Amino acid sequence: QVQLVESGGGLVQPGGSLRLSCAASGSIFRINTMGWYRQAPGKERELVATITSAGTISYADSVKGRFTISRDNAKNTVYLQMNSLKPEDTAVYYCNAEATLWSRSTSDAWGQGTLVTVSS
Repeated sequence: QVQLVESGGGLVQPGGSLRLSCAASGSIFRINTMGWYRQAPGKERELVATITSAGTISYADSVKGRFTISRDNAKNTVYLQMNSLKPEDTAVYYCNAEATLWSRSTSDAWGQGTLVTVSS
């Protein structure tokens, strides 16, 4: 099975930046898709961005032009660079990975979440 560990959350002022990281570990043959989701207090979880093994990227409309997702395949790590942060970006951010294991089974894993707070 795949384990995911997120890091990089914290408190930032509006207009500031943060960079989130998510490192995957386990008996991974290939990580097919990695992505970031977020859940604000009292709100439903929503997709932020995804990136496939081929480099295909999708963003939520609310973050286009401000957030950038990337991955380092050698390190099994995905990043989310968040610029021009707004108070409405405040949420717990969760990393997700869908991977093929060496056993040829698949794993759809979630991290524990990292809190991003945007406030003056």
